[in-house]
Amino acid sequence: MRLATLRDGSKDGRLVVVSPDGLRFAPAPVNALQAALEQWVEVEPVLLALKVFPEQLELHSLASPLPRAWQWLDGSAFQSHGDLMCQVLGIDPIETTTPLMYQGVSDKFYGPHDDVKFPDEALGIDFEGEFGVIVDAVPMGTTAKDAMQHIKLVVQINDWSLRALAGPEMKTGFGWVQAKPPCAMAPFAVTPDEFGASWRNGRVCLDLAVEWNGAPFGRANGEPMGHGFHELVAHAARTRDLVAGTVVGSGTVSNENFREVGSSCIAERRGIEVIDLGEAKTNFMAFGDKVRMEALDADGRAVFGVIDQQVVRG
Repeated sequence: MRLATLRDGSKDGRLVVVSPDGLRFAPAPVNALQAALEQWVEVEPVLLALKVFPEQLELHSLASPLPRAWQWLDGSAFQSHGDLMCQVLGIDPIETTTPLMYQGVSDKFYGPHDDVKFPDEALGIDFEGEFGVIVDAVPMGTTAKDAMQHIKLVVQINDWSLRALAGPEMKTGFGWVQAKPPCAMAPFAVTPDEFGASWRNGRVCLDLAVEWNGAPFGRANGEPMGHGFHELVAHAARTRDLVAGTVVGSGTVSNENFREVGSSCIAERRGIEVIDLGEAKTNFMAFGDKVRMEALDADGRAVFGVIDQQVVRG
């Protein structure tokens, strides 16, 4: 099942169920995705029973599936990305067996085709392609094994970053605020069963195809996460309940053979250039630049739909 949110003038939009071909929809029995997540046991069977999709879906009019959330927790679960960044920055790798995670801004998720406003190109504007999950209510102390049953939806995310601000903020020891503006989500939130064999061990085992200004940039696969989403959810719930609608991200999708498959963010490509060439050659984004992201299954279908955004002056 794939869900989407139509813009209707409200802050949370109108929840709809999308047809298998992604072209039509049926209205959901509750207004918003947040409401559905808060009563998922009752609502899910009704959503699944919808088999007739009478309305034409206008993809460019869609909001994020979850336009705002109670909580957004982003991990850094791809070891190849973390190791590369540490090597470039000349710092020791973080020695830990637990997931890395920070809490980001959640009161707004850009829609998949929204322009993204920034005040200055000099801030180091960067896209970050990643996957995420949305959970129902998760009790404090939930184990990784039990966390699997709380993962109700899987999403695709563009985690916008301002690289010139990230380093200084990290050095304060308090984490990111200015360096991490709102993220964007692809059009469709997808139930795990929709992936078949491509959902394994709490991981989205699909290629994430990224294009920058129409040119291929990366096609990393989501399987090599050091911690699966169930483990990330359990980590987040160690000392607190997670409310229904909490979004948990994987961090930048990255593979060890990044020189062959490319990258999901500019910072990683620049890091490779520093190692291989002695300096970064690729600039960060400029106003007017566009980024496109889609996760493709074996049939070439964009499972989550497409993120296609432009950077503009704010």
